[in-house]
Amino acid sequence: MNKNKVLLAEDKDDVRVAFQEGLESQGFVVAPAASVSEALRLIFTESFDVLLSDLYMPDACDGFTVVNAMRHTQPNAVTLVLSNYPVLQAAMTAILLQADQVLVKPIAFGEIAEIIHKKLSNPLVRATMNKERVASILERDLQATIQNWISRVEHTRELTAIALSYQERTGHLPLLLNDLVRRLRLPPDAQSPISRAAYEHGIFRRKQGYTVPMVVEESRILQVSIFNTLQNNLGCVDFGTVLLDVMTIADEVDSQLKQAMLGFMEAVSVNSAR
Repeated sequence: MNKNKVLLAEDKDDVRVAFQEGLESQGFVVAPAASVSEALRLIFTESFDVLLSDLYMPDACDGFTVVNAMRHTQPNAVTLVLSNYPVLQAAMTAILLQADQVLVKPIAFGEIAEIIHKKLSNPLVRATMNKERVASILERDLQATIQNWISRVEHTRELTAIALSYQERTGHLPLLLNDLVRRLRLPPDAQSPISRAAYEHGIFRRKQGYTVPMVVEESRILQVSIFNTLQNNLGCVDFGTVLLDVMTIADEVDSQLKQAMLGFMEAVSVNSAR
């Protein structure tokens, strides 16, 4: 009788040895991997029935990276993720879109074996979903992002201290988000363009009476609203590019904040010279 083969991805030596011995005692053949690079090498060179990966190994995205590679390379393998504690619902949802189940440690080896056998005997029929790049999602849901942003701003006393109309408050957002979408669609090695809209936004906010902390807070809320839009579209996100896109978003929002501050300080200098 052939034994089911498990890829065990765990960076902590004592934990990895314990899980390997425990799973082997349950009748599995176990291939241990102490790092993401080792796990990826095994995924691309060997066949497995099951992946059992720690979520943090040692970074938060490591387990996701391993699961994503397994799902794309060996889609019929059962993929299980181990966590030391219940993670935030957003992270759970993101992982579950690629993994079959998240297991919270401590968990008995017999329970893991039971879960594996059950999933192997009842394989999931995975529906094919149309995957979208982050740029397309943000472009499609631009108004939803703006509405989320204004809702958060309206509950921030620091920002509502200055009375503005809806247009005065949000008029810059379509321009900033369009600049972000354009940046996301550039080749990875392309030079990042400067957002003129962000610079002019800084000038306008200074004229409207904003302070530097207020402009920074608005930028922080924008980043939160962008990620909220992605959270609401996890079912159609292209996970093969999402990590790069998320890093690009963070960099572009910071770059736009810098440009806004440059415009803000220019307006201060002009006023001081008068």
